[in-house]
Amino acid sequence: PPPPAVERSAAAPGLWYEKAAAGDRRLGKVVTIAKSKKFRDNHGKVLLEGHRLIKDALEAGAVPQTLFFSTVGHLKLLPEAEIKRASLVKVKFEDIKTWSDLVTPQGLLGIFSKPDPAKMSYPAAQLANSLPLLLICDNIRDPGNLGTILRSAAGAGCEKVLLTKGCVDPWEPKVLRAGMGAHFRVPIISSLDWESLPTNLPAGTQVCVADNDPSSTSLPRGAASALASPTAPVKSSPKAASEHEDEEGAAIPVQHYYEDWARAPVALVVGGETQGLSPAALGLAASTGGRRLLIPVVPGVDSLNSAIAAGILLFEGRRQLLWRHKQEDGRHKLPVPG
Repeated sequence: PPPPAVERSAAAPGLWYEKAAAGDRRLGKVVTIAKSKKFRDNHGKVLLEGHRLIKDALEAGAVPQTLFFSTVGHLKLLPEAEIKRASLVKVKFEDIKTWSDLVTPQGLLGIFSKPDPAKMSYPAAQLANSLPLLLICDNIRDPGNLGTILRSAAGAGCEKVLLTKGCVDPWEPKVLRAGMGAHFRVPIISSLDWESLPTNLPAGTQVCVADNDPSSTSLPRGAASALASPTAPVKSSPKAASEHEDEEGAAIPVQHYYEDWARAPVALVVGGETQGLSPAALGLAASTGGRRLLIPVVPGVDSLNSAIAAGILLFEGRRQLLWRHKQEDGRHKLPVPG
């Protein structure tokens, strides 16, 4: 195809853009990036769609490579200094509709370099409200659930989110859509195996687990089961708590989620929708002196969706950490006797 025409934007005079010619090869890449995790990983690219997500990405320091837009007005809503670094390509809205994963496309798509959490500039308000609370996702395979979980993690002020190899790719379009910008508010480290996962935790982290298995009275296959009924009252004294044993026989105290468990630093493991927690997650909890947290539901009701369970537990963890911090602050302010 002939080279595309380059034009200056009347709406934003500092910006130059191209008009895509028919058959422009870059257009086909959009679909490939959206649908193929392998392509995203091999080429270090992700696809972002819509003003909100692209603006959040740019403000956090994500590097844009190509922005496709249907009208120049879309560019006015983005920081000019940042988008000058990208190739700007005007395309027909019909083409964007063809590639888009949205029901009502906005007419703006961006190919970005895959963000590196170590190089991102997370929002100041997010950092100021961050807590020594981490989230570990264990086999979360539903994109909508993972996106919702990431949104809750950002809302609760998690320090970071760790994803095991069994999780869906956080850069899949459906996860990005459900995350509502969380990807650019909290560090997300993905594709971790259980052997390397502890190196991503602060020293002294206690790991607690929330088994989201419908039968909360049993452990995943391969682990010994010794759990009291979740409907039975669980005493708050650790010695009196029911106990699980992981596959190596180490005891994990079991308690209700609203009892005291969040001591800084703490990490919460949320299990997947079908398999629940892996034996490795239970082993890590046992080795760090963690707890197994139960959310009591009315008898006969199926287990909570993993995203809902994560939200309940993360915000309870936040409440407990803030309360503990307030108590410690109060003690520090007491006059010293004598």
